[in-house]
Amino acid sequence: MEHTKLQCLCLLICSLIVLNGKTVLGGNQTSNENLGMVDITILESAVSKGAVCLDGSPPAFYYDKGHGEGANNWIIYFRGGEWCYNVLDCLNRTKTEKGSSKLAPKQRSFYGILGNNKTENPDFYNWNRVMVIYCDGSSFTGDVEIVDPVTNLHFRGARVFHALIEHFLVIGMKDAKNAILSGGSAGGLPALLHCDRFRALLPNSARVKCLADGSYFLHKKNMKEIPFMDIVNEGLITLHHSAKMLPSSCTSKMRPSLCLFPQYFQQEIQTPFFIVNSMFDTFQINKTFPGYYEDLNNNTCSATLVKTLQDFKQEFLSALPKQSNCSSSRGMFIDSCLIHSQILSGVGWNGFTVHNKTIAEAFSNWYFDLSPVQLIDTPDMPLNCYKFPSITSFCT
Repeated sequence: MEHTKLQCLCLLICSLIVLNGKTVLGGNQTSNENLGMVDITILESAVSKGAVCLDGSPPAFYYDKGHGEGANNWIIYFRGGEWCYNVLDCLNRTKTEKGSSKLAPKQRSFYGILGNNKTENPDFYNWNRVMVIYCDGSSFTGDVEIVDPVTNLHFRGARVFHALIEHFLVIGMKDAKNAILSGGSAGGLPALLHCDRFRALLPNSARVKCLADGSYFLHKKNMKEIPFMDIVNEGLITLHHSAKMLPSSCTSKMRPSLCLFPQYFQQEIQTPFFIVNSMFDTFQINKTFPGYYEDLNNNTCSATLVKTLQDFKQEFLSALPKQSNCSSSRGMFIDSCLIHSQILSGVGWNGFTVHNKTIAEAFSNWYFDLSPVQLIDTPDMPLNCYKFPSITSFCT
């Protein structure tokens, strides 16, 4: 088994060099080419469609136009950032970019799968690359017509999704030859939930697939206390009316809140999709087993902690699409890194490996139909993938 070695450190050092080597041109202007900095676009036209952030501001995105052979190819990436599942939480989000486009940075750097460096991202560097800000708190599933006059909260995530995709179609995506709907964490969930909707809007001749990074949230079936994700999902259904955006084939058989877990709706997705995830995902470990993440980092590895993580790993792997049903339509890269989302990091995209394949190599082979890809790592405990010179387990 090959894991991140010298190249991981090199990539990390290179990333730091790039971040520290900013070129300033004419005062406040930065070199977009060198830094991968991309300007924000506020989609004012979406307001008339009721497609707005939590505070009523227009949705927004960062767009780097494709060129050369990539001019008719598109990657749409949805940013993550948990959810708001009660009124107070949603109000707090309106004070940040997670609830208002007014507070989003004017520029952002693109790295990993969105990077514009041909050497580091040879397959996608010249595509039309879009990063959508996450300001609705519902993984782009909310659709409530009424606006509370007291709080002025708008629960319109689903409308935001549709308005943005319609805009991208108008500015060129309607002629796409290749397209990827992607996202990380809470932003990767809509890449699965909206995957077939996205496919239906694009030309039949286009190669269209979806990519979810750190978004395979597991439903823990046997816990004494109510798990965090169950509370979140119940809140989304109640507050954002998210059930309308979920597969009816799932909601007709079980509680709508369960149909926000990929394990319960993945079989309904007709469009090919790819999962990038750690079997020891830090977000899920933090929320499911409070205190255990700190124990891991402090190398306080009790027998209880070891068994808990091993049981979590087995339950997570059992929930994934079955290998016999995968073929080329279900791809996956499941590593053992103690990490959350990975594909926007240059180190994660090009450094972490499973069976001698980086995420970049594995996804590219799968996306371009070069080979089926279902890569699953084998360690029993999470790995410190930034450790040098060799990869070590947190609990040995």
